[in-house]
Amino acid sequence: MNALSAVRASWLVTERDLRHWRREPWTPVFGVLFSIMLMLVFGYLFGGAVALPGGGDYLAYLMPGMLAMTMMFGVEATMSAMTNDSRKGITDRFRSLPISGVAVPLGRAGADLANSALELAVLMVGGLLIGWRAGGTIGETLLAVGLLLWLRLAVLWLGIFLGLTLRGEGATMAVQVLVWPIAFLSGVIVPSATMPAWLGALADLNPVSATAAACRELFGNPTGISGADGLLADHALLAAVVWPAVLLAVFVPLAARAYRRLGD
Repeated sequence: MNALSAVRASWLVTERDLRHWRREPWTPVFGVLFSIMLMLVFGYLFGGAVALPGGGDYLAYLMPGMLAMTMMFGVEATMSAMTNDSRKGITDRFRSLPISGVAVPLGRAGADLANSALELAVLMVGGLLIGWRAGGTIGETLLAVGLLLWLRLAVLWLGIFLGLTLRGEGATMAVQVLVWPIAFLSGVIVPSATMPAWLGALADLNPVSATAAACRELFGNPTGISGADGLLADHALLAAVVWPAVLLAVFVPLAARAYRRLGD
């Protein structure tokens, strides 16, 4: 089967998932509301107690981090959707069709990415309404949005792989428990320089930290870095490109293999 046929089949799966959301929009709506709630809680409830090492407004520092963390939260929803399709026999019906093994996971990723783009737009408008501003050029702002969606795409494929391999009753809950520490063990909420040295080093290695740091630079927001050297201080943009690429290189083949082996 050629690549064009695989793309056409994946687009049909994407349309199917988008139609499902139009009929039952509550999952994406509640996802956006939850992200807005987190933004308001950290921006207003805790923000007054946070002083950035490099100076600057905390809300301006927080917003790119919240956008990056929201992209991280895609793994549970995607995993749940793939698991539910498998339990209901929908995945088996797709596998009976003469389409590429990667078409169905790719279609699911396409639908989730479209939903993510809409969620990102809503969050950015919400940030503007509460006083956040992006001081970069239009090109830099678009590049920052592209990096956020690039991270989301990588996370979606991780969720697809987990949804195809971990299908137990408690699997989704277990992943949700793990996602939160990973998301918060980063430079999203506070700069890694304020953490113990060993913990800050782990936070700097987090892909979410890389995307958040790169977006802060592109948006012209405070970085929370004051005269420091290191990966995020010197190469944030490169890290924000490479980390998701590594995740995609690992989990796209694994997800395609897991999909092909569902009936074994």
